[in-house]
Formats: sequence, structure tokens, C-alpha cells
Amino acid sequence: MILNCIAVDDEPLALGLVCTFIEQTPFLNLVARSSSAVEALKILNDEQVDLLFLDIQMPDLNGMELARVLDSRPNKPRIIFTTAYNQFALDGYKVDALDYLLKPFNYEEFLKAAQKALKYQELIGKSEPEAKQEDDYLFLKVEYQLVRVALNDILYIEGLKDYVKVWLKSAPKPLLSLTSLKALEEKLPSRRFMRVHRSFIVSLDQINSVTRNTLQIGIINISVGEQYKDAFNVFISKWN
Repeated sequence: MILNCIAVDDEPLALGLVCTFIEQTPFLNLVARSSSAVEALKILNDEQVDLLFLDIQMPDLNGMELARVLDSRPNKPRIIFTTAYNQFALDGYKVDALDYLLKPFNYEEFLKAAQKALKYQELIGKSEPEAKQEDDYLFLKVEYQLVRVALNDILYIEGLKDYVKVWLKSAPKPLLSLTSLKALEEKLPSRRFMRVHRSFIVSLDQINSVTRNTLQIGIINISVGEQYKDAFNVFISKWN
């Protein structure tokens, strides 16, 4: 698999270094280079790009602003930030960046980030047919990795503002992912998962007992929210 790339940095030396690293990496193809995020946006409108190596501190439109513009696109390129400022790391995570390279970085660090992008593209390519055939797996962004989670391993999912905790049978601690319950609800098969509260989605296969207002999974009791009671009562009726 070959990833088409653009490098964007307003510092000529930094831009040259990233381009050199791209050109010596066999699975990367340098489509264009740019010293301006505005110019890069024009290139992205015309070219098919898989990966964007993006500086943050730039005039006119900075890298983080460009990332937010691209975030609404259905086929957005993945982003690896290249910056001298570590205070943007959390913002980079919020725009779903694959990695965050702090200047000065060497080729080994660059290659490790690029390999994450390659692995991501390979997993995405495999995930769509799997989901259509079996609905066996969910792919979650955990830190800067794409993690495959078996649906039959999920107990319940808890929403926490901008994050979710995915509680599993196989692990004592939950997976923490920067996404929303609504986004996950749309991905999960409704025959196997149900939103029962504004803060909880549960695996129907993992429910041990129910009342009209609560359910139990293992030792955890979860309340059913008022707006979800009708759907939950339909589910309870099937237990009778």
C-alpha cells in the first residue's frame, strides 16, 4: 500500500527535512509540498491525499485551523502534526491526529509515525467488509492508535463529556477513546446494543437481570433514562 502525502510547513529547512524523509520512505508518495496552509487546502481540493504532515504555527491559517476545516470532510486525509510546541498535543488529539512529532525529530521518529498511518489505512481497508459481513469488531481510536475491539467482549460503554469508556470482559480497566456515545451508537448493531441512558450504551447479551428502571451487568447497576424507557420496555417484554 502506498500513501499519498503532502508536507506543509512555513519554515523552509523543516519543510525540506520532512520531504526528504517522505521520499526515502518506500510506502509514502510525496504529492506536493507547501509553505502555506491556505495553499495546502487548495491542493487537497484537487488531489487525492491520504496523509498530511502539518506544521501548526503558520501565518494566515494555522495547522490546527486547517485540521478543523478538514475534520468535516467524509474522506479527510489523516494528519501527523510536526511542531516545536508541545502545548498543542491535546488539541491535536481532539482533531483526531494520528501522531504528534515534536521538532527536532529524527528519521526513526518520523518512520514510526508514518508506520502508524500505514497500519491505520490497512485496518480501515479491512474493517468495512468485516463490519458488513459479521459486525464482529469495532475500531476505536485509543490515544494515537486504532484498536480493534471484539463486540462480544464489550460489557457497556460509558460517556464522559468528549470521551467514552468502553468496559470489556477481558480487561479490568476500560478503553478511553475521544469520541461520543452518539457516534458509537451509530456504528454499533442495534440488535446487539442499546442506548439506555444519556451516559450509557449496553450490550444486550451481557445483561444479567432487569427491572422496569434498571439493569444489571455483572455487579454494575445501570439506570434507564426516561427518554429510553419505551425502547427498553420493548426489550424487557421479550424476557417474559
